[in-house]
Amino acid sequence: MSTKPYRNSRLAQFVTKRVLELKSRKTQAQIAAEAGFPNPNMISMIKGGASKLALDRVPSLAMALECDPARLFLMALEQIENPTTANAIQRIFRTTVTENEGDWLRAIREASENTDPPLTGRARSAVRGIFGK
Repeated sequence: MSTKPYRNSRLAQFVTKRVLELKSRKTQAQIAAEAGFPNPNMISMIKGGASKLALDRVPSLAMALECDPARLFLMALEQIENPTTANAIQRIFRTTVTENEGDWLRAIREASENTDPPLTGRARSAVRGIFGK
């Protein structure tokens, strides 16, 4: 068994990138402390793929990394080794919505006066048009 089973995970790559992006404002040790990790080396272990991110640590690490917790949660969910647990979470919550996606949903609900409109072909085309598709 590999000592770095999560080395190629999206989460390891994302944390590595965010730590680099925040380097001018805070150290990796500061990020670990802000996230509440008792071991400052935990960030290195996540980046290197030696450790996965526990789901209960997602909110605090997201705050420390200044990123969307839903996005980080999805990446942490990919690391769950028990597919039954991951599938149950996905079935219960259907999809995790990022803060930006939540803004879109609120705008749709506001525009539709909370009527829960179906996604028609025309509406789908309109949304795709916004993104130049």
